[in-house]
Amino acid sequence: MVSKTLDEWLTTIEAIHPKSIDMGLERIRAVYAALGSPRPARYVITVAGTNGKGSTVAFLESIAQCETWRVGAYTSPHLLRFNERIRIQGSEVADADLVSAFERIDAARGTTPLTYFEFATLAALLLFADAKLALAILEVGLGGRLDATNLIDSDVAVITTVDLDHQDYLGADRELIGAEKAGVMRAWKPVVLGDEDPPSSVLGRAYRLGASAIRYRCDFFVDVEPAADHWIWREPGTQFAVPMPQLQAPVQIRNAAVAIAAMRALPNSPKRASLQQGIANATVSGRLQNVAFEGHSITVDVAHNPQAAGELSAWLRAHPIPGRNVAVFAGLADKDRAGVLDRLADDIAQWELAPLPGPRGEALPQLQQALSGHRALSGVCWHSDVLSAVRHAIATSKTDDRIVVFGSFLSVAAVLQAAS
Repeated sequence: MVSKTLDEWLTTIEAIHPKSIDMGLERIRAVYAALGSPRPARYVITVAGTNGKGSTVAFLESIAQCETWRVGAYTSPHLLRFNERIRIQGSEVADADLVSAFERIDAARGTTPLTYFEFATLAALLLFADAKLALAILEVGLGGRLDATNLIDSDVAVITTVDLDHQDYLGADRELIGAEKAGVMRAWKPVVLGDEDPPSSVLGRAYRLGASAIRYRCDFFVDVEPAADHWIWREPGTQFAVPMPQLQAPVQIRNAAVAIAAMRALPNSPKRASLQQGIANATVSGRLQNVAFEGHSITVDVAHNPQAAGELSAWLRAHPIPGRNVAVFAGLADKDRAGVLDRLADDIAQWELAPLPGPRGEALPQLQQALSGHRALSGVCWHSDVLSAVRHAIATSKTDDRIVVFGSFLSVAAVLQAAS
């Protein structure tokens, strides 16, 4: 029988389950058991949180590589290629390896319907186990308690932040959302918390489980001097200088500090030099990334909820320019787009808005109905798609203006695809 290509498999797995999101571990646990329940690595770090997960994974992965550990990282969503989701030793896995993993999963599942994300998660676990890794880093897709990645008992859990997003699935406030994210904790295992003020639901679960909560600005600290080329990571009895990360947003220092705390919480902690160099080396696409688009430099960022928009606002204010900030914004219909606009209302001089395609997108008339009249959008221009909005922004901007494209992984991907 002729094997399917990767693209054919991706089309297949997208259609197997009637829902794109169906939270719960019963189905995936049964298929995982049929596959032999392979442990993905000697040690596992699971990273949950509203924002900062992908950057924190990048820091963790880079530190492990500097320590010369065999490391795998599983992230989502991807920007341009599905292969981005599963990396081993810093490289995306090959199409043939993914196809082989999907074939094994399909054979093991019988009639059990799995979602696209569940297929992807099992593929990552299989490929990591085959690679005999020292460390696997798993980024939670949605929430934590019922997310497919929570199939694995981690040695260290990380919760970067807790804020409002995916309320339809996780709950209406930080306490309920925190309770879902706290599901990645394990009894008597450390959990690193990047929030300065974690919800009581998070702290309460840690205490009940006996999980050692390692808290930002409580158990570890960051000291930053203005215009310095380094920052200080500090805990009681220990401190050392760390190079500034390549990732630009001010919040990236906190993400880097969280990654250092998580690596130091492992049974075998990396050397200080690996921690320092790993932070300096880490990169990740789509986070305040400068892109050459049709001869013009624009900035893209995946900020897609109010908390992330607040971090984007902080970066814009920390890096003033002579001209204006021009925004190309395209967000999914199920996101709090009004909340995103609120956070950036005082930073953006010109708005270019466009809808996004797909089942979570909408047509232009619906977008206009949803956002027309928002206080931030005086003189807004509406467009049929992201690239049209970008081209109009370029045509109406001056040389000292700054164009920022944000709102979704999809909006950033559209620009990166066109620029490649």
